[in-house]
Amino acid sequence: MPNESLRAPIGVFDAGIGSYGIAQLIQHHYPSQDILYFADRASFPYGAKTKAELTVCVSRAIARLAGMGAVAVVLASNAPSVMVLEEIRHAQPVPVLGIYPPVSLALATSRTGQVAVMGVESLVRSPEIRSYVAREADGRHVHLVNASALVQLVEEGTFLSDRPATLEAVRSFLEELRQAVPGLDVCTLSSTHLPWLTPLFQEAAPDITFLDPAESLIPQLRPYATQGSGRMICIATESPSMPLSGLQHMLDRLGVSLEPRLVHP
Repeated sequence: MPNESLRAPIGVFDAGIGSYGIAQLIQHHYPSQDILYFADRASFPYGAKTKAELTVCVSRAIARLAGMGAVAVVLASNAPSVMVLEEIRHAQPVPVLGIYPPVSLALATSRTGQVAVMGVESLVRSPEIRSYVAREADGRHVHLVNASALVQLVEEGTFLSDRPATLEAVRSFLEELRQAVPGLDVCTLSSTHLPWLTPLFQEAAPDITFLDPAESLIPQLRPYATQGSGRMICIATESPSMPLSGLQHMLDRLGVSLEPRLVHP
């Protein structure tokens, strides 16, 4: 299903609302770039999938975006970027860029040497993240922290509909993390959902630095950026627990003028 209305778009996807923040960041830096934003809600959550399952749903999403005319695709999710992208990249029809935990930057920023990578369960439990951290950390220890419960609050829209409850959940999460990691002073928000909670993280723990992995992506996109109309089109899959109406509601709450177009898994 080619997309005739966009000029050489960049595709951006993950399993839900998280990747919209990446699409928004790309538009901020490349305002004339056309973007295909794909919320693959039928595959939510990526964080609970095995490596084999991630390979299937990620490859399928890339093929869909390439078939709609994307000249490059951003896999806007840390877990599959770390776990499967390097193995499948060569077989994809277009260049694919991933999002990775900024471990070396976190260690360089830290004053105490106590750094945490916050991500979904499949990421922090994977052997791939341990190998990645070992390469990036140069022998220094980095704590891997399962933040799947907070990711769920974003994808379900609780962070928009009930800010006090979300703030309380963030406070409780960080209090437990501080107890487990005394001296913690830098966290990487290594799920694309987590940066939506940045103001709450900063309110709950103003002495901790929270790093967004997406910032390092922007210069990597320069070879694929084109002069288009600056339009964004949203497509989405759905499931009974993640209907299209839920995505539309969150976009409306965010003040985003996008109407998701339903596509079938």
